[in-house]
Amino acid sequence: MTPFDAHSQVLLIDDDAHLRQALAQTLDLAGLKVCSLADARGLAPRIPRDWPGVVVSDIRMPGIDGLQLLTQLHEQDPELPVLLITGHGDVPLAVQAMRAGAYDFLEKPFASDDLLASVRRALDLRRLVLDNRSLRLALSDRNALAARLVGQSPAMQRLREQLGALAGIAADVLILGETGAGKEVVARALHDLSSRRNGPFVAINAGALAESVVESELFGHEPGAFTGAQKRRIGKFEFANGGTLFLDEIESMSLEVQVKLLRLLQERVVERLGGNQLIPLDIRVIAATKEDLRQAADAGRFRADLYYRLNVAPLRIPPLRERGEDALLLFQHFAEAAASRHGLPPRALQASHSAALLRHSWPGNVRELQNAAERFALGLDLDLDQQAPTASDDTREVDGNGLNAQVEAFERSLICAEMARPHASLRSLAEALGLPRKTLHDKLRKHGLNFGEAGGSSPDNLD
Repeated sequence: MTPFDAHSQVLLIDDDAHLRQALAQTLDLAGLKVCSLADARGLAPRIPRDWPGVVVSDIRMPGIDGLQLLTQLHEQDPELPVLLITGHGDVPLAVQAMRAGAYDFLEKPFASDDLLASVRRALDLRRLVLDNRSLRLALSDRNALAARLVGQSPAMQRLREQLGALAGIAADVLILGETGAGKEVVARALHDLSSRRNGPFVAINAGALAESVVESELFGHEPGAFTGAQKRRIGKFEFANGGTLFLDEIESMSLEVQVKLLRLLQERVVERLGGNQLIPLDIRVIAATKEDLRQAADAGRFRADLYYRLNVAPLRIPPLRERGEDALLLFQHFAEAAASRHGLPPRALQASHSAALLRHSWPGNVRELQNAAERFALGLDLDLDQQAPTASDDTREVDGNGLNAQVEAFERSLICAEMARPHASLRSLAEALGLPRKTLHDKLRKHGLNFGEAGGSSPDNLD
């Protein structure tokens, strides 16, 4: 197969050894990294789609000519610049090639400066094309993340930024989050936005596996490895080869299995139970836990070396109680999806519904909210355990369903939701709500709220 250096800036192809050497020297003296070849057969599939270089090729060559190479290259990337070198009799052919998408052609003999000028223009164009492509991909990824990880709170924006940065690298990831926070959703987003997106995504919950089968499930086994092992079994790690393995509830794994996992992460090989063959792995491991693994390691329940190996790229999913108004966005998102799935018209959220959603602490996080949204879409009551952030003031009924009453109730619920968070002063609360302190003071009096009862200072203290 034709060799190719992906780090080169110019790929030069010409079957004339003397001309190829002279052109390569000219490009090299100009500070360009050149990969020169005498034959273009089997070359096109070896060039990555986003290779940041240009191709300079003769037209008349044995095996495959410049026009055929141009066609093959543009089937993979129509925006890759291809410069053609032609003899005098090849000019009509070169014009045909230009119409087919060639960037430029140079008629022999040509000056070295003409070649350098054309190559540099082509490289500038290539950089611009790849920058625009990268921006479009980044925008698409951000839109995809915003659709999967719904929320406008600073915590969710920060999570999306971190996830976007980690998706494109090869490092293993440790996801930290409470039960129901959406750890598998984040893991799948990491996979789908990575270069492994076309490979398998294998999810396994270590906490749901019996101790007697966990090693066989993860690492596989050979026939006769233990009683009942009648045929070979491919483990989850091996099955995920070329893709991503998501290992949830990693804290539930025994210390013996943790030793094997550490070896796998360090050496990227797996050995089936009862076997002697080391099988190379090309996988990314995303582990998830709801516990503090550092504390578990200090207590002797989790290996410290495995913790440090996993904790290179941690991602923390904020619990729903820390995300304020995201609860409303998520609830509407899930309720509309559920209504569409069941063929029902979407239900409108009343102010009292919004207030209840904002008051609730969501111990089950997004999973609990999704279930509540499903019930709401089916026409059932929210049935939430009301947890008011102040006294029992938040449980009073909205007087009427007019616009003014709903606006007042919604305003009050937003203030109460913010008061549930720690604020050392009214100034801090006012800044969080985006209100002047005097305006906030008036609103607290109007709604019968007392900032001092929420754990802060008295509402009369404007500092």
